[in-house]
Amino acid sequence: MTFPIIAYGDPVLRKVAAEINKDYPDLKSLISNMWETMYNASGVGLAAPQIGLPIRIFIVDTTPFSDDEDLSEEEQKQLDGFKQVFINATIEEESGEEWPFNEGCLSIPDIREDVNRKDTIRITYFDEDFNKQVKTFDGLLARVIQHEYDHIEGILFTDKLSTLKKRLLKGRLSNISKGKINVDYRMRFPNQKKGR
Repeated sequence: MTFPIIAYGDPVLRKVAAEINKDYPDLKSLISNMWETMYNASGVGLAAPQIGLPIRIFIVDTTPFSDDEDLSEEEQKQLDGFKQVFINATIEEESGEEWPFNEGCLSIPDIREDVNRKDTIRITYFDEDFNKQVKTFDGLLARVIQHEYDHIEGILFTDKLSTLKKRLLKGRLSNISKGKINVDYRMRFPNQKKGR
């Protein structure tokens, strides 16, 4: 089942999400539906707040990035087939140089901007079987994880832009929250006028 993606402006995207335990109702089914929703929208990551649930789960599948010719063979291999569920994640450390990359977000369609993030992260999380993991990721993989992690902390990539950029995007962001945008996947808009 595909869920509608929650658009920019909805308060759920601003909440720090709550941890869950392994008895969370229908967890396997929720994760399966999140994968379906993400693939339906051609995403590489999706966090539970983006489907209206303020809980600490996000999923990542970086396979679509693996055929980017600008990446080294090693980077392509790292991204190809990387598919992971992150539950109750905590980024323990961010290190390395900050570098810019053009990011987008399923909750903020049609806006892409360069965002600076550190190169390497160490993250603690539970996988979908509730086995504890402590892993280090770098490069594009780390970036996708950081972007999704921000969602469970109530942070959007647009928050990381300069004041000027934010001002320039204000009208477009307002239009997204009102549903004045064409997207090819289901969305729920917080400020959409009824009858549209």
